[in-house]
Amino acid sequence: MKLNIDADRITAELDTLAGFSDVAAPAVTRIVFSPVDMQARAWLKQQCAAAGLALREDAVGNTFARWTGSDPALPAVASGSHIDAIPHSGRYDGTVGVLGMLAAIRALQGAGYRPRRSIELIHFTSEEPTRFGLGCLGSRLMSGTLEPERAASLTDSQGATLDEVRAAAGFPGAFHSVQLAPGFYHAFVELHIEQGPLLERTQVPLGVVTAIAAPATLNIEIEGEGGHAGAVLMPGRRDAFTAACEIALAAEATARSTGAIDSVATVGVCDVFPGAVNSIPSRVRLTVDVRDIDEERRDGMLANIWARCEAVAAARRITVRCEVLNADAPAQCSPLVTEALQAVCGELQLPYTAMVSRAYHDSLFMSRIAPAAMLFIPCRGGVSHRPDEFAAPADVARGALVLAHALARLAE
Repeated sequence: MKLNIDADRITAELDTLAGFSDVAAPAVTRIVFSPVDMQARAWLKQQCAAAGLALREDAVGNTFARWTGSDPALPAVASGSHIDAIPHSGRYDGTVGVLGMLAAIRALQGAGYRPRRSIELIHFTSEEPTRFGLGCLGSRLMSGTLEPERAASLTDSQGATLDEVRAAAGFPGAFHSVQLAPGFYHAFVELHIEQGPLLERTQVPLGVVTAIAAPATLNIEIEGEGGHAGAVLMPGRRDAFTAACEIALAAEATARSTGAIDSVATVGVCDVFPGAVNSIPSRVRLTVDVRDIDEERRDGMLANIWARCEAVAAARRITVRCEVLNADAPAQCSPLVTEALQAVCGELQLPYTAMVSRAYHDSLFMSRIAPAAMLFIPCRGGVSHRPDEFAAPADVARGALVLAHALARLAE
């Protein structure tokens, strides 16, 4: 089957979608359920409707655009990603998977193909944790990984609950109605930029993802004793920030100590109170991201970090409270999907490499309810979550082409 992917059209659509932003180009800021997010959602639904796809939305705003197959009773084949963007990020993260999927459907339609199984594009709500502090909200609820009661308790920085915000955005209904039963989808595949340098460095155009690392997030509250920066002498200090520094360095050392390249730990948030140059910090909040593709090793890192927190607390006469906000299990990708992707690459004579996704995606949670895998394309310099994030039009089109052929294979 000869398929044509319109690279110019995908590029133009990526540019249009990037224009729905709270900051000026080339940066993109598109926070879930913000006015620009709602404008972007409306635009995307228009494009899907123009392609003849049947639209529905669930109670948290996950959007489904279905190309009905000749046997609609069969579980569908799905693909998609997200369009929300963290502050001052780029235009390719997530959006390549959504618009690339739309391009794949158009290419199959243009070739006169008719799928046996329905093919469904999914736009997932809030893959980024920016607004509610927890990523992949839509896919977590779809897979039953996030309890409805916890979803209802999530709040943004202004104190608005997820329940209030999604209702104001026009998505009523019970959270439990979002969950899909295992077997609802025959297969799921997500097209995405790598967000790392390996494909570009090795000059391999495609990556077939075989495993997805999973994050654990720690919230660490450190309480010392404040005071005047000049009047409190060094022997008597209980500085919360210097204690936090030790803990941050301990997190880094813990990840390095495993000897595994897949072990990583990052302190991404450090809030210091009161934040005055002449005042000893009395409180600090750290947020620590710990990841690995091996769950036991990842959990060992968590235990080591907590042990170090206790040691620092005792040595510095401060108080440390540690809360695990989430600790998701890693995923192994399904051979049903990876073999389909590999077979297509072989038929099209396109080089590929098997690889691990060290960033987590909605595919991590979709793998709980469907055979799932990912297809990576290169991004320049491995850069992501920055305004200079870039994927070449030829690479985006190539990814959409492989996706289209894989969808056709899986839909039969």
